[in-house]
Amino acid sequence: MAKTNPLQFVQQTRSEMAKVVWPTRREVMLTTVMVFIMAALTAIFFGLVDLGIRAGLQALLSAVS
Repeated sequence: MAKTNPLQFVQQTRSEMAKVVWPTRREVMLTTVMVFIMAALTAIFFGLVDLGIRAGLQALLSAVS
């Protein structure tokens, strides 16, 4: 790997940072809301799965004893 001097590194870093497209405030808010919605839906789904498994195991164990 070729070595670069510190000045060249800083110049290249600034050049790459200039290419970054930062999200707008609206985009950040929208994606944040979407993350919260998906997290809530996932929690509800796994809560229902947990209830189903618990009910199934309780029915199975009560049938055996």
